[in-house]
Order: sequence, then C-alpha cells, then structure tokens
Amino acid sequence: MKKTRDTPTDDKFAAVCSQVWDVLIPARADYLAGVSPHYDEVFHDVVQRTEHASSLGKTDIAALVVWKRLSAQTAWVSALMSLPDAHVREVTKRAVTAVRDTAVPRSEAARKGRSIMWELPGFRTGDALASAALTAAAPTRMAVYDRRVQHALDTLGLTLTRTPGRYSRYIQLLDSLLQHSRAPADGWTPRDIDTALYWTGKNPQPTDH
Repeated sequence: MKKTRDTPTDDKFAAVCSQVWDVLIPARADYLAGVSPHYDEVFHDVVQRTEHASSLGKTDIAALVVWKRLSAQTAWVSALMSLPDAHVREVTKRAVTAVRDTAVPRSEAARKGRSIMWELPGFRTGDALASAALTAAAPTRMAVYDRRVQHALDTLGLTLTRTPGRYSRYIQLLDSLLQHSRAPADGWTPRDIDTALYWTGKNPQPTDH
C-alpha cells in the first residue's frame, strides 16, 4: 500500500480495523433499513446517463446537487450554468475516463479524476459534489465523501486530513479497509463503505476509542 501522511502504520491500522468493522457492518444494515429504497433513484439515473454518455452534463450535476442536498444559491452555480454544456461534458468526459481506468490503483484514478473536475466552477473547494460526480461515473470504484463521512472517520480513529489530495487519500483508506474486511462485508465496494460511514456520522455511536 502506498504510504501518505494519512496512512496509518500497519500495526496501528490492524489494531483499529476490527473495531471499525464492528461499527461499519451494522451501520450499513441500518442504512439500508432506514433509508427509503427510492432515495437514491436520482443518483442511479445519473449513473445510467453517465454510463451511456461517458460524461456528465449540467443537468446531471444539478441532479446531484439536489441528491446531496447542497445549496444552489451560490456564485458557482451561476458560473457553471453560464458555461456551454458541451464544455462541461468535455471536462467531465476526461474525468470519467480517469476514474474508470482500471490500469491504475483506485486512489490514483481518484486523484486524476478529482484534479480534472477542479476545472469546473463548484468543484474547486470541498469534495462532496466532486465525489458524487466521480462515483456516478464509476459506481463500483469510487465513493462519496461529505462532512458526515469525515465525522465518522474522526470518530473511528481513522485519519483523513484536509490537505490537498484528500479525495485520493480517502479512496486509498477505503481500499485499506476492504483489504481487512470480514466475511459479512465480502463483496463490498467503496460505495458500500461510504454509506456505512455516512450513517455512522449521522447517527454517532459510542466507541471504545
């Protein structure tokens, strides 16, 4: 595993990993039981359109803003909507290609995709909307990041700093968790972990650390 300042030592990670899965596995089950099966329909519609077009347009991004419940009353929305949709699709097509590249590790694909999305208004700060777009482009490889996910990571003792490259390090961290997964989590994708983290961050539970 490639080391970064956010990467825990092998011994430290092994020590916390069992406790992390003690939280994530039931959290994922609670998420599936507690969230309407129709809630992610908007996201799945964007996934299907992206699969067909190999890019995201302004309509797709607008749908993800609603799905993520982000504010649309900001200057970046006006700037994005003022761009030709063809330009938006040209940028997102390159990002889609990057995150779908199975010849490189997921974290590297995430880094490339995230850096490309930076070219568009609304994607230059934070990772919530960018991660949603990249996950729509590669739903079995990427994962959504937001403040609730960050809160869960902090609660679980998993370090993810705000320094540049956070999204790539986030995907690397999820990959590390998958490498230490248990039988109940066999077949999980990074997206499965992000929903468990989201639920944990939204519904904090007492932990032993």
